[in-house]
Amino acid sequence: MPLVKGGKITPDAFLPVADDAPLPVDGGVLISSARFLADAEAILRRGGKTGVIWPNNRDVDDLVPYLDRLAVVALVFPTFRDGRAYSQARLLRERYHYRGELRATGQVLRDQFLFMLRAGFDTLEVKKESDAEAFALTAKRYSVFYQPTGDGRITALHRRMQLRHSESAGL
Repeated sequence: MPLVKGGKITPDAFLPVADDAPLPVDGGVLISSARFLADAEAILRRGGKTGVIWPNNRDVDDLVPYLDRLAVVALVFPTFRDGRAYSQARLLRERYHYRGELRATGQVLRDQFLFMLRAGFDTLEVKKESDAEAFALTAKRYSVFYQPTGDGRITALHRRMQLRHSESAGL
């Protein structure tokens, strides 16, 4: 499936590995939360980067001890009506300061793309190439927002305040 990262269609550097399959010695892998939690330390000692697929019904607090060593956290949208992964994304970005790749997987729809970016996702796994192209265009379309969120962008209010401050300081 195509990935959109940084507003561009990009190849996936992480190989999904089934629970019963052996882990490659090196290279990026994406594994299930159950497999990861069963032996996290051993998995993190392998040569390549590690990513975990985290379902939206699991508490992200279980990931906290490992966040600094995870290259990817893939949060799952099982249906477009289930928004728990938005909350997980915001917790990971805002409370736990996770700076690795935060990937949206599952039912990732065009009309939710901007909301996913605002919640802190930086990578989206989409079903169709045409969706990937539309998502890439959407990411470039909007640059100013009113609400503060996990994506780290400055709000319109803070932008205006900075502008007024620099004008009053004679900058």
